[in-house]
Amino acid sequence: MTTTNLEARLVELVRADPNLMHVLTTVRALDLPDWRLVSGAVYQAVWNAQTGRAAGYGVKDYDLAYFDASDVSYEAEDVVIKRVAAAFDEPFRSQAEVRNQARVHLWHSAKFGGSYSALTGTDEALTRFVAPCFAVGVRLEGDDEITVAAPFGLEDVFSLTIRPTPDRPVAKDWDRIIEKAKARWPELNVVQV
Repeated sequence: MTTTNLEARLVELVRADPNLMHVLTTVRALDLPDWRLVSGAVYQAVWNAQTGRAAGYGVKDYDLAYFDASDVSYEAEDVVIKRVAAAFDEPFRSQAEVRNQARVHLWHSAKFGGSYSALTGTDEALTRFVAPCFAVGVRLEGDDEITVAAPFGLEDVFSLTIRPTPDRPVAKDWDRIIEKAKARWPELNVVQV
């Protein structure tokens, strides 16, 4: 499949998942700056479709990234976290994980080690995810179009392949990441470096 076809298939899968559409519709109404639903809930929708599992299988949370460099304090981010939580009922309220990508460089090194320079936008953050298959985000636009950001393409997502992201150190907890993913989707292909 071509990149365009893979994007169209991803959008089709997102639209078919009522939970993903609920999250996207709710967050769109909040009008957060440069936001996307990223990572797990998105790529897992593909993995579930590719392996014949039900929509929503394996989804633990909904990672919502936004970018606001006007105030990178934790207090400002916390206001947004609470605003997003207030927009949802349970279980979505507890599952929404909100992070201002303009703040990541302030805490990333302490939590994960290594250096982490400041980002310039949400889509740039995807280039630093630990695996290309995790580096995917979607947004429901004002005209109801779903836009896709996938800096490494979608081939790994659709082929159920996990490999370390090139040009960055392998995540220190790589083995744990792989173990958790393979426990839920044993069909995954792991490419070690």
